Amino acid sequence: MARSRRITPLACLIAVIWLAAMLAAFWWFQAHYLRPFDERTALFTGGELHLPEQLAGPGKIRLVHFWDPACPCNVGNQQHLGELLERYGGRGVQFYAVQKPGSQGQLPDTLRALRSLAGLAGSERLPASPAVAIWDRHGRLAYVGPYGSGMTCTSGNSFVEPLLDALLDGRKVLADNNLASGCFCAWADEHDDRTWPH
Repeated sequence: MARSRRITPLACLIAVIWLAAMLAAFWWFQAHYLRPFDERTALFTGGELHLPEQLAGPGKIRLVHFWDPACPCNVGNQQHLGELLERYGGRGVQFYAVQKPGSQGQLPDTLRALRSLAGLAGSERLPASPAVAIWDRHGRLAYVGPYGSGMTCTSGNSFVEPLLDALLDGRKVLADNNLASGCFCAWADEHDDRTWPH
């Protein structure tokens, strides 16, 4: 009887310590990974966006992925981008990537097929990432903006597959100015706070 009385306070102490550890872990996770959403949107304009000279002009359809390694919005986007590579890589679409200037990081192994570009003329004016720009077979900018609408980018809410399908079918696409809402991180240094509109 005396032994069970000693075990009860010890069990309570262990339970209290465990509960405190769980609360601390939850607080740490929330502080580091969860961000509030606000009402801001991003305006993507492609008027000054140009491919490097060696890629410009007639050729294959070119898709350029703009990404920031520190942006938590990459998680869902990178899976979607891997699906795009698999689906369109052998169908006349070339894939490139531009990393946010001054950032450190690497694309996951599933996206190693993307050819890295040091930069793109006009890309400093992009409002946010992850973003995509697509040039048609004539070398004209057909689209610049997010991969899709909403908090995550998937094939279910993507703008990219219908655009690529249209371009591969020879139809003209012109969507080089887009007002978008979604999970974004600021691209330009002067606005380098995380932007998470919905």
